[in-house]
Amino acid sequence: MTTPSLSDEVKRGGLILALLVLVGCGYGLVGRGGGIDPSIKKIGVPLFKDSTGRTSLDRKITEKVTEELLKRGKIDVLPTIEGVDAIVDGEILSYLVQPVGFSGGGVSTTASRYSITLTARVKYYKPGEAQPIWENNAFVFRDEYDLGSDPSTFFDREDQGVDRLAQAFARGLVAAMLEAF
Repeated sequence: MTTPSLSDEVKRGGLILALLVLVGCGYGLVGRGGGIDPSIKKIGVPLFKDSTGRTSLDRKITEKVTEELLKRGKIDVLPTIEGVDAIVDGEILSYLVQPVGFSGGGVSTTASRYSITLTARVKYYKPGEAQPIWENNAFVFRDEYDLGSDPSTFFDREDQGVDRLAQAFARGLVAAMLEAF
């Protein structure tokens, strides 16, 4: 039987120290909030106001925000401000579609990829309290979609892009509201 050398002891000590550092390093998600306040059992999400004139955008955004809130906990989400513990009040301020990718060349260049940017004012608050739980006067979300090679599908693709944008917007908004980022 051989006795461990000093270099073996140093290696073993270094390994143990490294494991202790990794186990106790304290990594965690910075900014994680406690989710929904336990005193909130019902959240009112009235239809978002729409200053853009985009057909059914207010309904889609409100629907997706409601769905995201329902995924977050054991709460009721109602389309009213009456008889609720908290309210999510929103207004869609702008909806902008811009071409960001092009195909073809010369005189027949056409847009093949579009960007949709949505800006909203949102306030999450308890009725009767002066300070909101969370508020953002310019919550901005952006997504892109491809038009494809058939220009006749433009509106179908745009609608699909809006649906995807509404889902991602709602996910980001609810995370920001509840996690207080």
